[in-house]
Amino acid sequence: MENLPTPAPHWHAAGLAHLTQADPILAQAIAKVTTPVRPAAHEDLYLALLRAIVSQQISTKAAAAIWRRFTALFRPDGYPEPREVLRLEEDELREAGLSRQKISYLKAIADYQERGLLDYEHLSQLDEEAFTKHLTAIKGVGRWTAQMLQMFALDQPDVFSEGDLGIQNAMRKLYGLEETGRALHKKMLALAEPWRPYRTLACKYLWRSLDPTPPINADLGWDS
Repeated sequence: MENLPTPAPHWHAAGLAHLTQADPILAQAIAKVTTPVRPAAHEDLYLALLRAIVSQQISTKAAAAIWRRFTALFRPDGYPEPREVLRLEEDELREAGLSRQKISYLKAIADYQERGLLDYEHLSQLDEEAFTKHLTAIKGVGRWTAQMLQMFALDQPDVFSEGDLGIQNAMRKLYGLEETGRALHKKMLALAEPWRPYRTLACKYLWRSLDPTPPINADLGWDS
């Protein structure tokens, strides 16, 4: 059977209309995107978190290659069951292209899942602060990773990641920003204020504005 696109959430159309009316510069960027942003929320936060760790600080192409080698270690279906992740030796995981640091992070995530601490029904009901606090208790998981899960795995509508390099680059390009550090973050937050309550959708179009054709994070299984 053909895989159909995930239907847009009820707020998606309203969000797009709001963004195009609230910010003429963002509206122009959205208009140039050749393929629409699509949601892809799913209930497997554990798998999404593993993918986020694999993708940290490397290109999407490299991340996709490492992810394929990593999942190939888990037969027959390629799903990294937490007990199996915990069982694997470091040398096996290193051969997949993972650093020792990332291996320790993946095992910490697997341990969290094994203990029942990544329950979708519970975590999807938490506000941003509580969700971030829960996830950042895992070794190697920071605020950026928590935000990526909120944006992609939960498809929550109003998350803004001022610390994301792609968002920074897109906003520098579109708004002519020259600030750095905290001054840049402050300026970005101010510019993003009119986007509420649809800042997630704005971020996804900002990423797409850097390369209008391929979907952001598609190599990681997240179609934005």
